[in-house]
Amino acid sequence: MEIHKHLTGKFITFEGIDFSGKSVQAELLTKRLDSTGKVVQLFREPGGTEISEKIRDILLDRRWDAMSHITEMLLYSAARAQLVEEKILPALKQGHIVICDRFYDSTTAYQGYGRGIDIDVIERIHAIATAGVVPDVTFVLDLPPEIALSRQANVQHSNSLKSPENREQSSGMGRKGELDRLELQGLEFYQRVRQGYLLLAKQHPQRMHVIDATQTIETIHQKIWKIITQIL
Repeated sequence: MEIHKHLTGKFITFEGIDFSGKSVQAELLTKRLDSTGKVVQLFREPGGTEISEKIRDILLDRRWDAMSHITEMLLYSAARAQLVEEKILPALKQGHIVICDRFYDSTTAYQGYGRGIDIDVIERIHAIATAGVVPDVTFVLDLPPEIALSRQANVQHSNSLKSPENREQSSGMGRKGELDRLELQGLEFYQRVRQGYLLLAKQHPQRMHVIDATQTIETIHQKIWKIITQIL
């Protein structure tokens, strides 16, 4: 297994529980960096390649509620491995800025702290799936699960008022028309995931920056931008 540690590009990731607003912030940062003349590539997890998007469809399909936690973790890692090899590594080698909406910290938080899979096992899988690629900076959008579930309810209500065509059009990198399999988990699950993220941030204080996601979109973006200008 080839390990990649010295790459000329910058790798930025966004993390947080569902409905924390991380996808919006990833898009805002991408647009702002692009406006300054930087070469920026934005990806999402799971996804970002044709193969990874197929895996995403399986992972988030609400029909597969019988999926085991181990299967779930391995599928996320498989999608990640394909994205790293096919898209992320080539971009970083060319000196591009790569922004990813979720990366391996999501698996640690969701499948480790949320599902209860042994963290050491997950980290060994990370090492294989990422070929040693580590984000330069990670933004954790921290949101109390109670607020996240309230936002979820608002989205469900809003979508119930839309036509099927408009629901389809609302899908994409950001908020989509229908809740997926992971988004249907309850309060206790998201409490564990949130605590997992906060523990990870304490373990990796130089890389991971916790941002209060209850603030306005613009306030959050400006705080992120201030940190970004210090590393680019």
